[in-house]
Amino acid sequence: MAEPRPAGHGALRMGALTRNRGGRRAHGLEYAVIDVETTGLDPAEGARVCEIAVVRMRGDGTVLREFSTLVDPGVPVTGQVYHGISGSDVVGAPTARALVPVLAELFSGAVLVGHKLDFEGRFLAAEFAPAGLPGPLPGLCTLRTLRSQVDLERYSLPRASRALNGHWPTGQHTALGDARACAQLLAELLRNAPGELRYTGPAPAALRVPPADPGRLKPRVTGRGTLRSARDTPARPLAAWPRRWRPLELDPDLCGGRFADAERHAAEAAARRRGLVRDAVGAAAALTGVVAAASAARALLGGRT
Repeated sequence: MAEPRPAGHGALRMGALTRNRGGRRAHGLEYAVIDVETTGLDPAEGARVCEIAVVRMRGDGTVLREFSTLVDPGVPVTGQVYHGISGSDVVGAPTARALVPVLAELFSGAVLVGHKLDFEGRFLAAEFAPAGLPGPLPGLCTLRTLRSQVDLERYSLPRASRALNGHWPTGQHTALGDARACAQLLAELLRNAPGELRYTGPAPAALRVPPADPGRLKPRVTGRGTLRSARDTPARPLAAWPRRWRPLELDPDLCGGRFADAERHAAEAAARRRGLVRDAVGAAAALTGVVAAASAARALLGGRT
């Protein structure tokens, strides 16, 4: 069975995007797109963040600010096969506690976004919330959103990007590269939707920004010795997506887990049932309106006799 959408691990309260009425215009909100690289998969087993990036953007795709830094995890750095970060790279990097003020500023007034945001949520709850990060924060998972709205074979960040905008993301398995790719998908999602997308969930709010501790942020260095910054990769134009939108959007709560064939079929069957119920309610409302109109007409005619 698909994993239910979590309450947010104490750091997040998850929202969703829908083509139905209600909520707020998603295009009019601001978003803080986050990605982390870590020493392992589970903070409950001692894994810690060793790199973090945030792309602050408007719903129209305008990037307002980018931030990335290596993080001193306080534990041996493992997982180099994925992220390429070594123990020597994080020497002198800021700790999670030192990063709380800048993260609070980036998250303030925005919806926090990530591709499989449950993962980032666990690390925010384990490391940054205890260090003073305000919360819970409104969240939006692009993985669940894409599964809900768009019919693809695979939904990983690189495969979804390739299928929808024709590009493989650059800087894969770096926090900034993946945050940029996720931000691009979100902006294109909002632009290409067949109907206006609405955000349903906790409203973004201004956060209390804790005072900054003195310290030095440490951007990641590439093999060529250059720093990754907002100037290194100019924003790509927003692509027009192929016509792969689902006629009936799926419930994001049913779009977690592995989302294999059985999970897909269950979510699609639930969407069809909701569609039938909605059609029946609409037909009943229309019939009620016709009956009411007929009764009013009879009363009017009766009053003229």
